[in-house]
Amino acid sequence: METSKLVLSVLEETFSIHRLAPDASLPEAVSECDLCSLNKTTEELSLVCPEHLAVKSEKSNPDWKCLKVAGPLDFELTGILAGITDVLAKQKLSVFAISTFDTDYILIKKQGLTAAISALERAGYQFN
Repeated sequence: METSKLVLSVLEETFSIHRLAPDASLPEAVSECDLCSLNKTTEELSLVCPEHLAVKSEKSNPDWKCLKVAGPLDFELTGILAGITDVLAKQKLSVFAISTFDTDYILIKKQGLTAAISALERAGYQFN
């Protein structure tokens, strides 16, 4: 898909990424979030949620802003995340990516958001 046809938006919320034990229980408030992501393996439970939620985790990393790719995206499309992360990698910006059935979300540390938006706009991505 051409980058000029991809539209991104910045979510207002600031997020934290948590590492919990694989059998940890989650705060009930997680189910009420507009966006949260939960990934479970035998080694860990990873949770991305709004920063204001009180989560008892083994480790956490706060201050992430989130870019949303306008969707829904067709499963036949290729290179969407690769294109975005390539632009951000050239700016030395770390990312944490989340994919859902309909679209992709790219988390970037808050202090790098302005540089990320500028680089993506120069690369042909549009923001709304």
